[in-house]
Amino acid sequence: MIESPQSFVSRQECDKVAFQNGFRRSHGELNGWRHYTSTTAQGSLWLARENTGGWVLAIDHPGVIAEIGLEPNGGGPGLARFRFADLVMLYAAMPRVYELAVSLPDAPLQEFLHQTKGLRKTTEAERLVVQRVGQNIFRERLMAYWQGRCPLTGIADEALLRASHIKPWKDCDSDAERLDVHNGLLLSALWDAAFDSGLASFDDAGKPLFSPSLGPDARALLRWQRPLPLSVKHREKLAWHRAAFSYKD
Repeated sequence: MIESPQSFVSRQECDKVAFQNGFRRSHGELNGWRHYTSTTAQGSLWLARENTGGWVLAIDHPGVIAEIGLEPNGGGPGLARFRFADLVMLYAAMPRVYELAVSLPDAPLQEFLHQTKGLRKTTEAERLVVQRVGQNIFRERLMAYWQGRCPLTGIADEALLRASHIKPWKDCDSDAERLDVHNGLLLSALWDAAFDSGLASFDDAGKPLFSPSLGPDARALLRWQRPLPLSVKHREKLAWHRAAFSYKD
């Protein structure tokens, strides 16, 4: 059972959890659930405390629910609810909620439209300025989505990480496609160079594929720790990449 109304202590704890993790707009409490939104992330979340001492998080963002890696449990507002035995477990889950909410489904596009509103696109120089804004937003949101780390190698030094488009900017049909985080991988610089040139790609299991044009010495230096964790949408884009560089499925 949900504590309703929330005690002063429960209310303060809910506010701290939400505010410290990017959801700083409070919309009050209803039936024991405190409601929050963010100025930078999409979707709403609700927090509640159970009479037994556990905590419950409710989410209405389908993209977050699909990729958060938690098992829904229980009823309440939103589209899915997740139970946590204590505050430590709730706090551990919240950063990923924000990282996904700020990246999916079209949060980067909306930020791009906001930042480029009124910018001219008449000359090549003006178009390059707009493109640079988009690429900066894309990198920022890929850093959030991939948690600041190359998922293939584990490298987390920001200077060595590249925001790699799967389908290149120039080949995309729309700004929505260009800024879709599922059209991007956060790769270390060496892997980015190999991937961008088609000397490497990835299969649907996230394992590297190598072009016959890549020499054995270079291939040996392209070390990796684990396959890429891919969503269905990543796999769709990677199918385009493999076809573009003549990899056989």
